[in-house]
Amino acid sequence: MTEVDYYELLECERTADAATIKSSYRKLAMKFHPDKNAGCKDSEAKFKAVNEAYDCLKDPQKRAAYDRFGHAAFRNGGGGSGQAGQADFSGFSDIFESVFGEFMGGRPGQRQPRRGADLRYDMEISLEEAFHGKATEITIDVTAACETCHGSGAKPGSRPHACNTCGGHGKVRAQQGFFVVERACPVCNGSGQVIDDPCRDCRGDGRVEKTKTLKVDIPAGVDEGTRVRMTGEGEAGPRGAPAGDLYIFLHLKRHPIFEREGTTLFARAPVSFTTAALGGTLSIPGLDGRAHEIRIPAGIQSGKQLRQRGAGMPVLQGRGFGDLVIQVEVETPTRLSTRQRELLELFRETETGEECPESKGFFAKLKEAFAGE
Repeated sequence: MTEVDYYELLECERTADAATIKSSYRKLAMKFHPDKNAGCKDSEAKFKAVNEAYDCLKDPQKRAAYDRFGHAAFRNGGGGSGQAGQADFSGFSDIFESVFGEFMGGRPGQRQPRRGADLRYDMEISLEEAFHGKATEITIDVTAACETCHGSGAKPGSRPHACNTCGGHGKVRAQQGFFVVERACPVCNGSGQVIDDPCRDCRGDGRVEKTKTLKVDIPAGVDEGTRVRMTGEGEAGPRGAPAGDLYIFLHLKRHPIFEREGTTLFARAPVSFTTAALGGTLSIPGLDGRAHEIRIPAGIQSGKQLRQRGAGMPVLQGRGFGDLVIQVEVETPTRLSTRQRELLELFRETETGEECPESKGFFAKLKEAFAGE
């Protein structure tokens, strides 16, 4: 069997300090963890390998022995038969907790109840609903605490008791040569408790599959990707442990008129060339149900943006509103009556060039550019 260098497994240099090795291990352990790669044998093997490597290199004495003798340091004289330096990783979640427990706020040596998994729910809402807010209901399938045993896993009238093998700690220690290896208790599978008479409904797990209907309040001002957290509405924890949370991710439907950027609403409005030349007003219906009068100054050009303050989206969990920005698009008429054509011809005959300064300046620059040729 080919033995891979522990430093290569953890993607570290041999001169790496303990913090670097620990950081690299965490990334790899999360990458190959069986919970994230269900059914993948290759990821399972890699997870075992990086745990074995880290179990050695995190201990200064083991690391010193490995740096000097390599894998041979844990054979023969290393104590035990076979590969004594290789731990039993049958309980992946327990190994994961033992390494990350202190980092996530646990206490070394203390068995912490494993919190239930968080859940994700994707919800699509309209821009109007994002403006006003929305009260709705959703239906989800979730693992909930068993009502028969109240999540304990034990038959009503009985209760779990502390494991005699590990004393309720969920872990046991074994001497291997001059090393002490800690692993999940084989009797209680790391839970620290034993159920002699399991509940018939949940078969000792303390959890059952259930469909729940939840009321959800979407606040006004939410945006694409906003998360609404519902505490304790995720998966129930095993054996009465706290439940995880439910996160609702919001997605906005495309609106036929408005586009959104933060609290600002954008819209493109076509304006007749006569209104653009003479000025006027434009009425835009807002998401608040009111008509907003936008003043069009005389001589406005295509692409010019006009801002109406306070007519945009509400500020999420705050006060006030954003702005409404209207981008003017001057529309050239394509169907003219005889009278309209006559009037435009008359206007062209009286043009002096001063009416359109940008055009005059453009052609003046062209003339200067080609004057020397």
